[in-house]
Amino acid sequence: MNGLTVIIPCYRLADRLPVTLASLARAIDDRVELLFVDDASPDATAEVIAAALPRLPRARLHRLEQNCGLSGARNVGIDLVETRYLTFFDGDDTVARGYFPALLDSIDRLGVDMIRTDHIEVTGRQRVLKRVPTGFRDGRVGCARDAIRPVGQRTSVDYPYAWAGAYHRRLADEGLLRFPDDLRTAEDRPWIWRLHLAVEGFSVPSVAGVHYHRDQAGSLTRVATSTQFDFVPAMEQVIRIVEADPESERFLPKAVRRWCELTLHHLGLMDRFPPELAHTFRQLLGRSLAGAPARVLADTLAEMTPDRRERLTRLIAPHRLPANPAVSPADGRTR
Repeated sequence: MNGLTVIIPCYRLADRLPVTLASLARAIDDRVELLFVDDASPDATAEVIAAALPRLPRARLHRLEQNCGLSGARNVGIDLVETRYLTFFDGDDTVARGYFPALLDSIDRLGVDMIRTDHIEVTGRQRVLKRVPTGFRDGRVGCARDAIRPVGQRTSVDYPYAWAGAYHRRLADEGLLRFPDDLRTAEDRPWIWRLHLAVEGFSVPSVAGVHYHRDQAGSLTRVATSTQFDFVPAMEQVIRIVEADPESERFLPKAVRRWCELTLHHLGLMDRFPPELAHTFRQLLGRSLAGAPARVLADTLAEMTPDRRERLTRLIAPHRLPANPAVSPADGRTR
């Protein structure tokens, strides 16, 4: 069936949903289906959605009996899609009038399996346009893996938002759109890498309509809990994905460089955590990064500024193996 399904996971959003639902009603036409997945919310989330369904053409609600997190809820939605194209949307964001039909027209016109889109970041009353960092835009189509590099610059693979784009159903059929069920946060990091390594053609059309609301109560930009520790296994999954690729040597420097940069970002936010959680997070970050491909990590650290290199070296040092470890020539990892 031609058309676009918008997968909308919702959890404990009863108070925020009226604004979201009002924006969705203005952002669709009869080619767009809204698929709400209530992740076993303990509040009235499902009831608020159910009451709005008569006002939303081609909208349906799927209720989960057990909470499975954002990844699991999205995966359930993927399995229920019947249209040719799909996208994602977060239940606590808003969207511009007519956005989803424009998104559908763009991917259909370009004839690619994936498009990525710019978005509007909303913080209070401030609105800032955030652009996909790639040159494959405005009708220029490219292979997604060619948008991963250069190493030292922010690129399309560093813009992981699942809702910033649309995807052909065949990507779902091939399992490429599924999210890691074991990750509560940072699930989009391995997801975006897998897509970029697999998708032949993609582009960024001149469509920007998702309003990504930051710094809301309970959002990741405001809380500091152990759920954020999932950044560590997420980046380990990224490395495994890249190592399994035939062009791993081409892309490992980019993956490790981004791992180091994001680790420094998390270190800069440690003051938000209670002392015990901060200590645990530091240990996880150091132990994990110490296990990165040795030669690539050494080259990455050597290219950093002295202060950034020193911070990471001190983080890693307690977790290094003894001097003169055996090194596997196959992958450069210490054994």
